[in-house]
Amino acid sequence: MKFLVETSARHVHVCKETLEALFGAGYELTVKKPLSQPGQYASNERVTVVGPKRELANVSILGPCRGADQVELSATDARSIGISAPVRESGDTAGSAGCKLVGPCGEVELKEGVIVAKRHIHVTPEDAEKLGVADKEIVKVACGSEGRKLVFDDVVIRVSEKFATAMHIDTDESNACGGASEGEIVK
Repeated sequence: MKFLVETSARHVHVCKETLEALFGAGYELTVKKPLSQPGQYASNERVTVVGPKRELANVSILGPCRGADQVELSATDARSIGISAPVRESGDTAGSAGCKLVGPCGEVELKEGVIVAKRHIHVTPEDAEKLGVADKEIVKVACGSEGRKLVFDDVVIRVSEKFATAMHIDTDESNACGGASEGEIVK
């Protein structure tokens, strides 16, 4: 069974408190476009991510607000701004690097929260059964365009009825495989 492979570019997830510090009291994110995962969207709001060496301007905030702040960068992005970001699953930010977020109304210093997102596949329970996989299982995925085909190892399966089936890779990984649009698990 083949599934969608999407490139997840650099982005930020913020909690309500951080959003208000960056954009003003009572501020709400506005939807630019829905994402493939149900209820998730790219917002119109942008921030600057500041590291020790330089900054990345115009970084998208994904909504809705979350319970904790998280900055997801490619390894190249992180290195370019002077941050040593660990490869982690989303939400696993304990002990990770920090950065500063700058918005139009203020700035917030994050003590931790900068990660390189571990490549993963969001899977519905029905598709997990078809694919023969289980939540948290580690698999290999073949994907890529002509001349850039490859097999990604160490891909984590994330099963939930709240998901739509799609694999997420960062921009470094997408460039390596020529911007794959579909993949399949290989045993």
